[in-house]
Amino acid sequence: MLTLGIVNTYDKIKVLDAHYRAIARAAPMCHAFGFHLALYDFPFKMTAEELVAFVMDKTTIGESGSYLRILYEKNHLSISDLPKKGFPSHFGEIVITTSKPDPKRQVMPVKIAEEALRNRSFLFLVGLGHKGLPKELFERGKYHLDITRKGLSLETCTAIGAIPAHLSGLMENLEYKK
Repeated sequence: MLTLGIVNTYDKIKVLDAHYRAIARAAPMCHAFGFHLALYDFPFKMTAEELVAFVMDKTTIGESGSYLRILYEKNHLSISDLPKKGFPSHFGEIVITTSKPDPKRQVMPVKIAEEALRNRSFLFLVGLGHKGLPKELFERGKYHLDITRKGLSLETCTAIGAIPAHLSGLMENLEYKK
């Protein structure tokens, strides 16, 4: 299982346009490339079903949130507070997405693709907000992934698109070569 985890670093109390717009942008990417979507520390005090209805009411992005509904109906949507200790084990290994990976934890995208084809699960954490991911998460991630492999910092929604698309393309290429 591959999961795109978006960690809110914006306001944790007030709902901003950036919150539901990022969710609406992530949902079609997750649906298109077979990823689950996990949302952490978002200021929504509602159930997943209520969140889907809220997003569908607020935006035209992602076919007015219809891809988010598909993820919800397939049980591919998770909403929770950021875990204080460990993430649920069914998400697999934690992958910190960053333009500045720790050289000791750095992993190449093709290595992740190879392992995913062997049915290993990964949770790719992406920070939503100008601060990026909280620094304390960097120690919790077994792997650090720079999807560009060039140290380029990507805007959140660009990363949300690049990560599933690039990994999915690598996986298809590896399967084709078999």
